Amino acid sequence: MKYIEPHAHMVSRTTDDYEKLALAGCQAVCEPAFWAGFDRSSAQGFHDYFRQLTEYEPQRAAKFGIKHFSWLCINPKEADDLGFAREVMSLIPEFLKAPNVLGIGEIGLNKNTRNELTIFEEHVQIALDHQLPVLIHTPHLEDKLKGTRLILDSLANFPQLNRSQVIIDHVEEHTVSHVLDAGYWAGMTLYPHSKCSLDRAIDILEVHGSERLWMNSACDWGISDPLAVPKCALRMKARGHDPAAIEKIIHQNPVDFLSQSPRFVI
Repeated sequence: MKYIEPHAHMVSRTTDDYEKLALAGCQAVCEPAFWAGFDRSSAQGFHDYFRQLTEYEPQRAAKFGIKHFSWLCINPKEADDLGFAREVMSLIPEFLKAPNVLGIGEIGLNKNTRNELTIFEEHVQIALDHQLPVLIHTPHLEDKLKGTRLILDSLANFPQLNRSQVIIDHVEEHTVSHVLDAGYWAGMTLYPHSKCSLDRAIDILEVHGSERLWMNSACDWGISDPLAVPKCALRMKARGHDPAAIEKIIHQNPVDFLSQSPRFVI
């Protein structure tokens, strides 16, 4: 099958994972900037990380015939220190020139603090200033609904924002309608033990339809599966979804959203 992996943290994965993605039919991987599994101690650490996302990871993916794209930001887990966050953000314009950079992300909230929200809004302004799409992280578990509402309220303060160029990721049953009803795209993350299981994601599709929805693995250093998307496609087939419906959610929808950046060419 042919599919797009629209959210994966490949810097934390092995080369074997790229081979598995290629064998499964993955055409492109999109990697948002995020936490490294530990808090970085300096902006220089982020400078090196941005180089990894824009220089080295595309080369590693290309060895397996996979296009690699990235998004840039300081992630919400490290955004509570305003001074540090702004120091990192000052580096972003330099890297926006890289040919694989699609936009700003994954920004958002972690613990729903005032400082996180401030940095979130400053990231949105960078995206607006450079006319870039935005990828947004919603918090985990019990903070998810509150964080989603805070994000939606904050975005409403940017009337010039094109909602079709914003995807709010990690939606679940209790948040997906909030995102879609507000006119944004929504991403479902397929995790073995949290976020959406394969069947829960398919349930969401069957209830809400497939417009402005995609699914991703968000595979990283934790318990996650880089092949979650093709596995979900197989599960959709077993549940009676036809090939066109499967192709739409695993390939066409990501292409439609990501192609809003002229750099997304596969």
